[in-house]
Amino acid sequence: MKRRLVVVGLDGVPPELLFDKLLPELPTLRHLTSRGLYGPMRSCDPPITVPAWMVMMTGRSPAELGIFGFRERKAASYTDISLVTSASVKLPTVWDYLGKAGKRSCLFGVPPGYPPKPIQGVMVGCHLTPDHTSRYTEPPELRQELEANAGAYIPDVTFRTDNRDQVLEQLFDMTHQHAKLQRHLFQKERWDFFMGVEIGTDRIHHAFWKFSDPNHPKHTAHPRYSRAMLDYYRLIDQQLHDLLGSLDDDTLLLILSDHGAKAMQGCFCLNEWLIERGYLVVKDYPTKVAKIEQAAVDWAKTVAWGWGGYYARLFLNVKGREPHGCVAPQDVERVRTKLLQDLEATTAPDGKPLGVTVINPTGSKGASDLMLYFGDLSWRSAGTIGHRRLFLDENDTGPDDAVHSQHGVLLLYDPKRTWGRRLSNGVSLPDVAPTILRLLDQPIPAELTGKPLEV
Repeated sequence: MKRRLVVVGLDGVPPELLFDKLLPELPTLRHLTSRGLYGPMRSCDPPITVPAWMVMMTGRSPAELGIFGFRERKAASYTDISLVTSASVKLPTVWDYLGKAGKRSCLFGVPPGYPPKPIQGVMVGCHLTPDHTSRYTEPPELRQELEANAGAYIPDVTFRTDNRDQVLEQLFDMTHQHAKLQRHLFQKERWDFFMGVEIGTDRIHHAFWKFSDPNHPKHTAHPRYSRAMLDYYRLIDQQLHDLLGSLDDDTLLLILSDHGAKAMQGCFCLNEWLIERGYLVVKDYPTKVAKIEQAAVDWAKTVAWGWGGYYARLFLNVKGREPHGCVAPQDVERVRTKLLQDLEATTAPDGKPLGVTVINPTGSKGASDLMLYFGDLSWRSAGTIGHRRLFLDENDTGPDDAVHSQHGVLLLYDPKRTWGRRLSNGVSLPDVAPTILRLLDQPIPAELTGKPLEV
């Protein structure tokens, strides 16, 4: 009998949390690690949900995909921004290769999965789905069936809020519903490849990390919130237990996360820094915090500006490319070098070097001129202005306890084999697509950049 594969995607789960700190409390995960191959998996640059899941599912880099985050700049505009959707992915995915081989896929919540695309099988939209009234299933008539089974679809929760009781309630409700919907599809649909991604793991980190991590700079003990992450992971563990009970010996299980998470030290206000040093010029400094797209920027005098997020995207105002460019093309490298020298000399609030890591995607479709990590990703980048200081204790877009880290997880379980081995290093996101194809006895296209696991 030909083998099938189930992929459980857990967004934002770091190996040190899943395989070390929490493992004693997670009996199903302990069983899986005692039998499976497991360990850290290097994320892509940048380690962001979008593009990371597509790096896994295409076996290609963010540069090849032309996707570096949830949003992209339209052409050379200063203010026009487009959101990444499923239509942004132009390269073939694992399920495209499988479909051509006559195999059916069932996808639930795989980012970017909105709007859902027709595939050889069925597809339910991801957390980018605006709300339950949107067309979030393919085929469209599947929506009515799912809602009859579990009510109005909950694609995501509001997690950047001080109302953490509400966050907890919504997170557990959403995760219970997602599991119920996936069980329905698992049992009803005919499939060779089944993949579901749970965004809740990422959200629990962002909303509750400081309560469970004594080393967080804003650690706060709380009778309920301090156990929230453990309680949530116990729910995930129970769902894995239920899933295992449904698998036969010809079905493999692959557990993946796209990136990790760790304590956020605060925000570095990149555009405030650029203003302070004369790289970014505003006609009127805002009286309240504003997005760079809404600020009164004097573009004719501005050399560079930045976008915020868990990493920074920095753009140069190049003559002949941007509408009011002032940096001559022949000066781009000189200006970039000077900017980096100035950034590298910047110190954190404790007087130590901030630490700047440069990822240079120049020449890639949709790329900024520089991608920057601050403090090895421990400091978030604030793209807003109006703060009148360079560092913030909090996220500039709402409460947030965690930032992203560069390693996710991989765990392969085969009911017919026993490995019980921890992978030390060397596995990265592009290795996932060729691994899936090999596990399902499919040829691996030459253009895929990763290598399949040796199993």
